[in-house]
Amino acid sequence: MAARTPPTGGLTRRRRLRRLARRGHAGRRLLPRRLHLHTNHGWAHDSQFVIRLPKDWNGGLVVAGSPGVREQYANDRAISDFVLARGYAFAATDKGNTGVAFHRDGDRPGDAIAEWNRRVTQLTIAAKAVVAQRYCRPPSRTLATGLSNGGYLVRWQLENFPWLYDGGVDWEGTLWTKQGPNLLTFLPPALAAYPRGDKASVIAAGFPAESEFLWDFHHRVYWDLTQRIYREELDPTWDGDTEAGTPFCAPGTPACDADYDYASRPQAQRAVARFALTGRIGKPLLTLHGTLDTLLPISKDSDVYAQMVRDAGRGHLFRYYRIEGGTHVDALYDAYPDRLRPLTPCHRTAFAALEGWLRGTPPPASATVARPPVVSATDCALA
Repeated sequence: MAARTPPTGGLTRRRRLRRLARRGHAGRRLLPRRLHLHTNHGWAHDSQFVIRLPKDWNGGLVVAGSPGVREQYANDRAISDFVLARGYAFAATDKGNTGVAFHRDGDRPGDAIAEWNRRVTQLTIAAKAVVAQRYCRPPSRTLATGLSNGGYLVRWQLENFPWLYDGGVDWEGTLWTKQGPNLLTFLPPALAAYPRGDKASVIAAGFPAESEFLWDFHHRVYWDLTQRIYREELDPTWDGDTEAGTPFCAPGTPACDADYDYASRPQAQRAVARFALTGRIGKPLLTLHGTLDTLLPISKDSDVYAQMVRDAGRGHLFRYYRIEGGTHVDALYDAYPDRLRPLTPCHRTAFAALEGWLRGTPPPASATVARPPVVSATDCALA
């Protein structure tokens, strides 16, 4: 997929940014009111965002999209508090649609997810203007970061609009590729195999054997719901319904997502192609992912994306840290402190490493980071 540029013909980079900034400032053209899925504060806007401005500004701006299908405040504890304490201005968006019914947004399959990328681009442009207005000068550096779907947004922005950023940190970002893997290829076989006690098939789907103690929780809480809402977004006609059906249906029953076969659904592949990743990043990117991720298994996600970046000839802009014992949900560390480790400290270390990289100090080489004998909830060494 070629890098997307604004429809501005042969304009120079400076003139493109000025035109985009003017559009962002105008607001009405770039932020239309359509399906009001997010009515927080009583606002009937199609997209909501938050911008935080520190008193002691360090000259930088950090932009993030929300993880999952959550609101614009979802990054407050994990990212916002941390970067504000370092002196950064911070901006985050809900991506334009929220909640498990996000797939109701848009006119055709893939519209809702494609909108996420557009909203982050718009927010970056608008936040740069707000920062310049507040501090009387534009940011000297703009960094993108986020987790899960927010991590995907970092990847996509650095592939498609790298001139808006100086670098990014991707925290277990979601991988979307037209032919797979993506979550529509590995969740259905796990949904089908786990109730049968077919451990080998769950492992074959991509989930490491060492994560078996997490399978029951994810089967009850994440796998079915995640599969259904994204399949409704990308292939709504598969079950003849546009709303999620009864969860946890038995494999082999009609309209059961455990039977979903992405490879036989060209309409879903076309929808994914609209926002798929390529690996052609244009600015430095650090990716971290837990080896025990039981929602987005590392072998079907960041391992694949890392190879895509290398295949695209962008390895010099990339570092990849596989965090042993990390999983998708840090809160699970409280339940299994003897088997897991939180990724929040690793994200903060990676963020500091990106800062150093932009100052001329290369970060540690890509590596699998061993789980230490004594896990710290506040520290994470990448080398």
